[in-house]
Amino acid sequence: MTETTLQLDFDIDAARQEILDYCLRSMEYGLNFNTQGNISIRVPGVEDRFLITPTDLEYDKMSAEDIVLVNGDSEVIDGRLGPSSEVTVHMAVYRRRPDVNAIVHSEPVFSNVWGVVGSPILGTLVNMVIYTKGDVPIMPFELSNNTEFGEHMCDAMGDLNAVVWANHGLLTVGPNLRDAFKTSVAVESAAKVQAYAGALTDTPIVLDYDTLGITESL
Repeated sequence: MTETTLQLDFDIDAARQEILDYCLRSMEYGLNFNTQGNISIRVPGVEDRFLITPTDLEYDKMSAEDIVLVNGDSEVIDGRLGPSSEVTVHMAVYRRRPDVNAIVHSEPVFSNVWGVVGSPILGTLVNMVIYTKGDVPIMPFELSNNTEFGEHMCDAMGDLNAVVWANHGLLTVGPNLRDAFKTSVAVESAAKVQAYAGALTDTPIVLDYDTLGITESL
């Protein structure tokens, strides 16, 4: 990639490889299967440039070169494949949340359980609360391949770092890809604990972000 507008010290090849690495890790951790989910980052130091996974391609068949460079209008700037069908959802987040530099969408089982039930994922585990900044809300079901969905999702997520799409999956955000991915893992872990705890009690112990006094993971 030789686009002159890209920051000179930004290694786009390394960034593409990092996205692919986290895609493969999402399969390893059981967050995604087949062609589910997508990952994107904001290109640092350059306005209106983003890297995102391609559409309809299995992660274990994906190469770093398949990661697509797009602008804020979801137009391809560089790439041999089309971007994820949910690219407009990612762009809505980047417009609404200037603090967000990376997005991970996955479809993990226990997060989806609570999406189907229609109940938030509560702050049962401290790391989840720190990463998400509170309970994870459930967005009512809508088809996700359009900008309106992205706007509605941002309304549901607010200033939090995670939201569940009912009957679909989980989206997490962060200042970098590592934190966005760690948030996905933490939410799914808390979702699993909440499901198991429900078999033992109707009143699980739940933590509140505002009273924790902690902003970094333990």
